[in-house]
Amino acid sequence: MAALLKPIAKFGYTVQTPKPQISRFVRVSATAAAAAPTGKKKKYQKQEIKETLLTPRFYTTDFDEMEQLFNTEINRNLNMAEFEALLQEFKTDFNQTHFVRDKEFKEAADKLQGPLRQIFVEFLERSCTAEFSGFLLYKELGRRLKKTNPVVAEIFSLMSRDEARHAGFLNKGLTDFNLALDLGFLTKARKYTFFKPKFIFYATYLSEKIGYWRYITIYRHLKQNPEFQCYPIFKYFENWCQDENRHGDFFSALMKAQPQFLNDWKAKLWARFFCLSVYVTMYLNDCQRSAFYEGIGLDTKEFDMHVIIETNRTTARIFPAVLDVENPEFKRKLDRMADINQQILALGESEDIPFVKNLKRLPLVAALVSELLAAYLMKPVESGSLELAEFEPQVVY
Repeated sequence: MAALLKPIAKFGYTVQTPKPQISRFVRVSATAAAAAPTGKKKKYQKQEIKETLLTPRFYTTDFDEMEQLFNTEINRNLNMAEFEALLQEFKTDFNQTHFVRDKEFKEAADKLQGPLRQIFVEFLERSCTAEFSGFLLYKELGRRLKKTNPVVAEIFSLMSRDEARHAGFLNKGLTDFNLALDLGFLTKARKYTFFKPKFIFYATYLSEKIGYWRYITIYRHLKQNPEFQCYPIFKYFENWCQDENRHGDFFSALMKAQPQFLNDWKAKLWARFFCLSVYVTMYLNDCQRSAFYEGIGLDTKEFDMHVIIETNRTTARIFPAVLDVENPEFKRKLDRMADINQQILALGESEDIPFVKNLKRLPLVAALVSELLAAYLMKPVESGSLELAEFEPQVVY
């Protein structure tokens, strides 16, 4: 575990890492420029989402297998006291009155002009889609598990409440820019990616925890540097990120209830795979949108590495193995992947005919895959302990 203990110098405030207990950052591409304010009342333009390789997916799973996993008659060793404790925490609904807007939102949006305005539209659009994706998955799980395990089902339903609240708040932010996402259309039109339950657990746990570290890091940075507070939504991140943290704690409890997902060599391979997938996706996405982070006074790559390292440290408390992200070679590989990805994007914007583009793309894709494989094969950090990961309700700031 030595590789997980080095401090992170850039973000030097005291960080209280969540204790092992039982959040999303995801990206989509905006497709229309945000209309600048004209003083006239406008109807909100409906946005569509452009699909790319790094666009967040909507997920579905094997609900029958989920029902078997959490059937108390089949699995009599389920620690229901742990889930009951979590349920009480979710019922408290700490953020029930947190997401209340004021006139500062519209005033700040009207002041944002030029490229920075469009950057914020993309941020709101991508974040809203991510939260809405979580809402759909959690809502369906809550419905399907109601008879099998009412306690777990209710927690999923309460998490869908949180995600719906987040998505609505973000979509309302888009109206400050005279835009809105048609969430009803997204529900029907988007393609759903199938993941087996154990993969849902790995991916969603990481998504929620990395969301926590992104939000709390941005909040703390802007609290120390208020001159970069150009839109008030960031002021809500301190409480908001606690929803992400609680969601991650719940998925930790789900994995502990199914130790076969954590205690063999296959689990170690899958854990490393999902860590790499989540970290690389975030890094490549953010490097494509570094202007957003520069706009709020952050260095994109330093911010991402801070988030990756803190997420990895948290994840190491439950996953049986994690990547050695604090090895300098890991960041060098991420930087090479980001450079290759930029070349692929530039090639896509070139005027070459499709056949020539595809020929030029092949060596770049091969190079990207080679870097991914090399990062995956780096010596991992053995981690995780069902004994260490006992549930202890805690608010983390």
